[in-house]
Amino acid sequence: MEEFVLIMRHEDGSKLASPEQMQIWMKQTMDWIGGITAKSKFVGGNGLPFQDARVVRHKGVVTNGPFGEIKETIGGYIIVKADSVDEAVEFARGCPVLQGDGNSVEVRKITGVHENA
Repeated sequence: MEEFVLIMRHEDGSKLASPEQMQIWMKQTMDWIGGITAKSKFVGGNGLPFQDARVVRHKGVVTNGPFGEIKETIGGYIIVKADSVDEAVEFARGCPVLQGDGNSVEVRKITGVHENA
């Protein structure tokens, strides 16, 4: 079994949802993660708010977060165990973030440093 990261991307992270809508989305997300956990395939994950973010660039240039330079933002990620990339994609298809027009979930296999050397 391998590990995959499911990266949740929002097309326009500057649009703020109401507190009520955020509660609905959080419950949907927790239910989605609960379904993966019930299959013993959930490893972990976190949300990635764009407040207090910084981008460090070539030659040590630091900017205040990615939001000024890109339309798309990363809202969070989870790590799952799966027998194949196809199984990880099936988990991604259930992600509530996909309810938003233009949003996406990127699925990437995780490799250890020793595997790249």
